[in-house]
Amino acid sequence: MSTDERRNTTRRKSRKAKRRRARKILLIIEIIILIILLGALYIMLKFGKIDFRDIGETVQNEISDESKLTLKGYTNIAFFGIDNRSNGNYDTGQSDVIMICSINNDTKEIRLVSIYRDTLMDVDGNGKYRKANYAYARGGAKNAINMLNRNLDMDIKDFVTVDFNAVSEAVDAVGGIDLEITDDEINPPGHHPGINAYIDEVAKVTGRKSSHVEAGTQHVDGVQATAYCRLRYTASMDFGRAARQRIVVQKLMDKVKTANVFELNSLVDAVFDDISTSYTAAELIQLASAVKDYSLAGTAGYPFTKKTDNVSKAIGDAVVPCTVDSNVKQLYQYLFGEQDHECSSTVSNINAEIIGKTGFTEADAVQYDASFEDASGTSVK
Repeated sequence: MSTDERRNTTRRKSRKAKRRRARKILLIIEIIILIILLGALYIMLKFGKIDFRDIGETVQNEISDESKLTLKGYTNIAFFGIDNRSNGNYDTGQSDVIMICSINNDTKEIRLVSIYRDTLMDVDGNGKYRKANYAYARGGAKNAINMLNRNLDMDIKDFVTVDFNAVSEAVDAVGGIDLEITDDEINPPGHHPGINAYIDEVAKVTGRKSSHVEAGTQHVDGVQATAYCRLRYTASMDFGRAARQRIVVQKLMDKVKTANVFELNSLVDAVFDDISTSYTAAELIQLASAVKDYSLAGTAGYPFTKKTDNVSKAIGDAVVPCTVDSNVKQLYQYLFGEQDHECSSTVSNINAEIIGKTGFTEADAVQYDASFEDASGTSVK
């Protein structure tokens, strides 16, 4: 074979080798694209379980420029847990859980504030004063957000609502959590139902099997954790229930931060069909992608200074802020570090109305079972 023929043969082999490499590269690219498409489809199928709601513009009080600047550094989200005993119905129901989740956008620190469901508030902007859980029952998430913004000078635009099954399924998905159960929670005073009675009720409603618990540190399943969140007849009354709810949220967050991909997948499968939210799928993915960067800096209950009283025949027993102005100032200090928030005229008007209805001032505030409330930001027992 001549030199030219050998050169031609080498060139042909080189071209064939290049074509084979090109085909391999194309095959790899196609496989990568296929994986990406399958991943996107998988995510969309999961997010397709969520009830997405566009609630439009929410009420915003006219607050000072300083407070507006402060709020820009935070993402504030309303979290509702509704007891409608009807899985998938998020339009109404008593909001047994009302929380504000405030995220510091720079530090990723989270502070949770429970709004006691019996807190006396302006629930519709037209002078109707009722307990806080009235707002969701009469107008859904948007009405409840507007109530929070109106009464607390907040800027909440988005919400997450979960139904009766969500806590049970979430706790089971992460393998359970550890809780300290007290004698008071097993046998509340006055022959009221204790946690085991609630376990039976939750198991019946959700169709999930469980068992009774004893006093002491317990590794609980989802039904038991939900019963713990619902218990209200202990010495700490509804203040204790709100604190227990925050404890369970904190335990779940701790579990999620250390969960592997398979556990997170189980959690997603378990709870996504129990959620209604104003967030889009893309926004939820963005929030979830940073979950391991978040840290819970503290939890608290609102109002900070308060008194329970039978306000009227229409309202019944309610938690009365003593006063609204001073409590909103404390809320701004706790959530945002703002030392001297100037309350809006809206909040000041609500403050005057509630003082007029109850006669309560800051001097009338009562300390209720301080073991469940720590203003520094830690729920303790």
